[in-house]
Amino acid sequence: MSLDGYIAGPNGEYDWIVMDPEIDFSGMMKQFDTFLIGRKTFDAMKRMGNAGKSSKGITNIVCSRTLKPSDYPKVRIAADAERVVRELKETPGKDIAIFGGGELFRSLLAAGLVDRVEMSVIPVLLGTGIPVFPPPGRVTLKLRAQRVYQKTGTLGLEYDILKADL
Repeated sequence: MSLDGYIAGPNGEYDWIVMDPEIDFSGMMKQFDTFLIGRKTFDAMKRMGNAGKSSKGITNIVCSRTLKPSDYPKVRIAADAERVVRELKETPGKDIAIFGGGELFRSLLAAGLVDRVEMSVIPVLLGTGIPVFPPPGRVTLKLRAQRVYQKTGTLGLEYDILKADL
């Protein structure tokens, strides 16, 4: 996210996101076996030519109440994100990640289904855009880990969720 709390610009722009060479993305990905993708993020992925296709060892689930699964036969579409997450948490597996989707994040947080927040803070101020956490609400967090990536000034932050008042 940007330093002022946005995950995309006002028109979905992401050109401000820097890819720090020190971040071990493949190592990070090893902790997950499922990615939940919000509908707006899925739309952006389609525009980039990646329609949410899963990678080896990872299942992508697009959470949308408006998309029709029959329109996307190669993608798993789930209308009830809360039910899907509850089912996933009851089965053996790795961690679940939310890949984009401030509204999806907020809805799962309100349902008590988010345990941890891992975020990279990129040193840019957008001034406006799509917030990482749509208002209203307050969430109390406890710092778990932090890292400074010197080449880009990006901060890697991990927090446990202590309390969510939404």
